[in-house]
Amino acid sequence: MSLDVRLISHSPDPVRLVAAAARLCYSPVGASDILMALDDRQASSLIDRLHRSGHMSPFEHASFTFSVDGLSRVASHQLVRHRIASFSQQSQRYVDSSGGGCVMPPSVAASPEAAKVFSDSVRASMEAYRALCSMGIPREDARFLLPHGFETRMVFTMNARELHHFFSLRLCRRAQWEIRALALEMLRLVRGVAMELFRLAGPSCVVNGRCDEERPCGRPFSSVEDLLCSS
Repeated sequence: MSLDVRLISHSPDPVRLVAAAARLCYSPVGASDILMALDDRQASSLIDRLHRSGHMSPFEHASFTFSVDGLSRVASHQLVRHRIASFSQQSQRYVDSSGGGCVMPPSVAASPEAAKVFSDSVRASMEAYRALCSMGIPREDARFLLPHGFETRMVFTMNARELHHFFSLRLCRRAQWEIRALALEMLRLVRGVAMELFRLAGPSCVVNGRCDEERPCGRPFSSVEDLLCSS
């Protein structure tokens, strides 16, 4: 299967929610009253001020839940390193993996000879997996020989602050290509429902106007729009 990323749930009215949480810190009234009084223009202006000041803790109140199919376990191992998040992943202990696929890297797919080596190896692994299962070997043991690039399915939730951190790392040109593709689609999705929260998001070259990497790629993005047009 190809990579399929969807935003399946998010906090209601996330922009006004974050703005109300921020205003509460300096208000004599409660958050519910603030939320009712805030209009979209006021919320947007306050979000901009939070961005400029680096006051990101109110962003933690807005959460976003994604589903992803067709991600390799190579990339999922990187994804779960973002610890301020919640993850659910399809289990290879209980789900029959005999009909699953394996993500082929573009560098391999670009070479017919390399693609054949890759495909033959995956096919052999799958045949061995099915053979072990037919011998009564538990799936949780037969899975040990499945390719590291085997496709998986996940549901995960991050708050807006952690998403900014995730985008800062995984949208850099130096990030691994697959998790970068995931991050690009996630950014497109959250901007569709909370543009003000993610109007400025991405690696340091976009957010700070300079590269903070020890070894820069030499091709900084000029804007979020430039970033979103990349592949």
